[in-house]
Amino acid sequence: MENQRSLWDWDLAFRALPDVLEGFLTVTLLVTVLSTLIAAALGLVWAIIIRMAPQPISGIVKWIVSFIRMTPIVVQLLFAYYTFLMFDAITIGIVVFGIHYSTYMSEVYRAGIDAVPKGQWEATTALSMSARRTWTAVVIPQALRATVPALGNYAISMFKDTPFLLVIGVVEMVNAAQIFGGNNFRYVEAITLAGVIFLLASYPTSVLIRRLEKRLAYAY
Repeated sequence: MENQRSLWDWDLAFRALPDVLEGFLTVTLLVTVLSTLIAAALGLVWAIIIRMAPQPISGIVKWIVSFIRMTPIVVQLLFAYYTFLMFDAITIGIVVFGIHYSTYMSEVYRAGIDAVPKGQWEATTALSMSARRTWTAVVIPQALRATVPALGNYAISMFKDTPFLLVIGVVEMVNAAQIFGGNNFRYVEAITLAGVIFLLASYPTSVLIRRLEKRLAYAY
């Protein structure tokens, strides 16, 4: 009864911390890092195909990207979970998050590619550079400079969306906190710890991204 009346129980908080940290390190962080790598690579592929591929290929890819982007990620998680039964839930979560956020990152890449000065494209043509050389040596390096901050912001958004994994039974940090709270008939400490960890992980990252954005803008 004493624990129920008090606003905060430090003993319960210390007992909840290992479970919450395990959910963070083994699932939340893992999904965020691997899904970000997938999203960053696939998003660039989407952007290049939409920009360079002939019709109707570019139109079809653009429609697919728009469809994925406009569909809730919870629906995509459930669809993939019940469709691809041969894969475990965490693998499905990583792939779905990566594909979903790749559609947002593709728009960021597209904006970065469009920001490359027209003179750069004309110079590659004058130098008779191949399409592959043009993209790898001129376009992509300049586009990445302009897009890194925005890509980082989407990675943070993905990190904060990982609690949606609970719909397919993946015990990430928030779900681990809920389970601990249910087992101890008290949720405040565990859920608060999960929120604090989200803050401690995302806030310094967002500060670094803002500094990087200012540095890149100054470099331009």
